[in-house]
Amino acid sequence: MLFNSLVFAVFLAVVWPVWRVLSRPLRRWFLLLASFVFYGWWDWRFLLLLLASGGVDWLCARAIPGSSPRRVRGLVTTSVVVNLSILGVFKYANFGLSEAARLLSLLGVDVMPPALSIVLPVGLSFYTFQSMAYTIDVARGAEPTRRLRDVLLYIAFFPQLVAGPIERSGRLMPQLLRQDDPNAADLRVGLELFAWGLFKKAVVADNLAPLVERAFDQADPGGLTVLLGAYAFAWQIYCDFSGYSDMARGLARLFGVDVMVNFKRPFFATGPRDLWRRWHISLSQWLRDYLYIPLGGSKGGRRATLRNLMITMVLGGLWHGASWTFIVWGAVHGLALVLAHLWRPSRVPRLVAILLTFHFTVLTFVIFRAHDLSQIWSLYLAVQQGLAPTALDLAGLRLLVLLVGCVLGWDLLCERRGKEVLLQDLPVFLRWGLVAGLLLAVAVLGGSYGRPFLYFQF
Repeated sequence: MLFNSLVFAVFLAVVWPVWRVLSRPLRRWFLLLASFVFYGWWDWRFLLLLLASGGVDWLCARAIPGSSPRRVRGLVTTSVVVNLSILGVFKYANFGLSEAARLLSLLGVDVMPPALSIVLPVGLSFYTFQSMAYTIDVARGAEPTRRLRDVLLYIAFFPQLVAGPIERSGRLMPQLLRQDDPNAADLRVGLELFAWGLFKKAVVADNLAPLVERAFDQADPGGLTVLLGAYAFAWQIYCDFSGYSDMARGLARLFGVDVMVNFKRPFFATGPRDLWRRWHISLSQWLRDYLYIPLGGSKGGRRATLRNLMITMVLGGLWHGASWTFIVWGAVHGLALVLAHLWRPSRVPRLVAILLTFHFTVLTFVIFRAHDLSQIWSLYLAVQQGLAPTALDLAGLRLLVLLVGCVLGWDLLCERRGKEVLLQDLPVFLRWGLVAGLLLAVAVLGGSYGRPFLYFQF
């Protein structure tokens, strides 16, 4: 069920009024049921994996208090192994088998790996990370809940279930258990966030998609086509994913829940470290707290710090999918963080730092979007061979400037004022006029109806 579909509009129109009239104890059960319906809409069998992940972590977390350190380590290991095994089977099995066969062929052993017919469940990478983080947090001293329902609601809460943000139990679970009524500010901000996120997704990201597909999905694209596609993809994936995050935050506010900010205007970053403080913040913080720091963080000296940075970013790239392109993309960003750690230039003008970081991000997104490693070089070479424009390229350039201008202007104002929601300071009539304008733009200018969010595939 997609946020940008009529089916979801009907779903929300039924769920929210019913939730409002129920008592608080019943609200928990109803919201859990609604979240199961939302997720099971794609395929009810996917619910079995969600139940398995949540059930294992509930059992492990309940057994932790009072256990010996050795048993605690065993329970945490059980949680991690189960969740990563689910990820491994559904996300990486075919990739692992094919790469193993390729390695054996280099050793002179020809093997035909079986092609497993496996469908990747939507949002699997997000909720497995969120689920096992609950067990790890309990092992670190958090109080476990006695009810399986509470853990499942924390994992399955539908606004942020399939593409995050990846929330922590200590922050999200108490809000879900309280089931507070949304106040006027919640409703206003929730609708504003949802409208702005839907605009970014349906109007900006979906209309940039054809420019991206021309560059990456057709044979022998021209240099200017590739260049436009690279810039278009950077803004497409930003508006698509941050649009989803804004919509998730807006929907959560309608239920009285404050979900964390997942993007803070990343294209205003002044360096690699600043970029990862602004882009997909919940994943960056998860990798920091549950991978980088347990590896030793920066406590083992410079060499260990650089090693831990590289391991974290390579595995962060692999989290996105079973492909060498994601691994290389993660390694390139890891190398950038290593260089930023070793070399910290002083007195670089802020605008210059922003432009350098943005163009580095665009170049690396070519790796992210490419179908395989060989295509990366062909795309870079196409740009070097010339930028002769075609009529389609010029039309695409005008579209890119127009759509990006809307988002860039908004982000620039937010960056200057340090606020996430600009409309809160406007007069009521102007505020609701802008919300209505965003929704009208979606209705008139929205791209392909019901185009899936890009991060659903991860």
